[in-house]
Amino acid sequence: MYYLFEESDSLNTPVECFEYDAAKNCFPVKQHWHYFVELIYMLDGSAEMYANGDKFLLSEGDMIVFHPKTVHSICAVDNVMPRYAVLKFDINRMTQTASYAPKFRSIFKTAEKNGMNVFFDSEQTAEYNMGKCFESCIKEMNTQQYGYDLAIQNNIYMLLVSIVRVWTKSGFVVNNETFAEDERYDIFNITEFIDENMTNSIKVSDIAARCNMSYSYFAKQFVSVYGKSCKEYIEMMRIYKAEEYLMFTDFDLNYISQETGFSDCSHLIKSFKHFRGTTPKQFRLQHKNSKQ
Repeated sequence: MYYLFEESDSLNTPVECFEYDAAKNCFPVKQHWHYFVELIYMLDGSAEMYANGDKFLLSEGDMIVFHPKTVHSICAVDNVMPRYAVLKFDINRMTQTASYAPKFRSIFKTAEKNGMNVFFDSEQTAEYNMGKCFESCIKEMNTQQYGYDLAIQNNIYMLLVSIVRVWTKSGFVVNNETFAEDERYDIFNITEFIDENMTNSIKVSDIAARCNMSYSYFAKQFVSVYGKSCKEYIEMMRIYKAEEYLMFTDFDLNYISQETGFSDCSHLIKSFKHFRGTTPKQFRLQHKNSKQ
């Protein structure tokens, strides 16, 4: 069965960089999430990119940032296959920062909480030579000459600094809240366990037990880390899975509700309308019309 969670070996492969030609590879890129930060820089054509329900249109020279655990997908515009550069890396391992600055993971976590823009237009990327950083990373990864890993890491640091500089121009401030993030950590990889058991009658108490925590402590910690209750997180992930079926298959709602862990068709419709403001049937029709 297809899971939204995309596994990545952050210990052995903390960085991935490559050029993606949609005409030669699997496309569209279905909704998925992972623990890596992902940067995408458009080389040719245009693409619609979705991040946690928000839609972005990227053209040549534009860049987007997907924070860790962001559910995202990529689709073509007017059936023209785009070509773009991809950088995926474990931001927890980007530890070289100035003495006056918190870790990059803390800066990005705070920026995400504050709703800082994840879209960077061609003028912004050109000002900081971001395209050159992508080009250099991909070249180093392909040739893998001596010191290629250091060269790639250096370019990633340059990109991270450039992104933060753009954010600071928009009013972002590295403050005590940002430094506080340095001491906060995820509750293991519990979201992966939730995703894999989404179709079962999974209980929050069972998930808390997996973390060796009491129910009340786990519930409090989960909201602190993920910004929503565990029950709401499960419901949202089921909605994401349902959207996949609605967009890419013609299965009926009874089948979709069974495959996504909803108790029945009525539960799916009620939950979908609550979170998306529309019914599953209307969502499928809208997506179908947008492709025509």
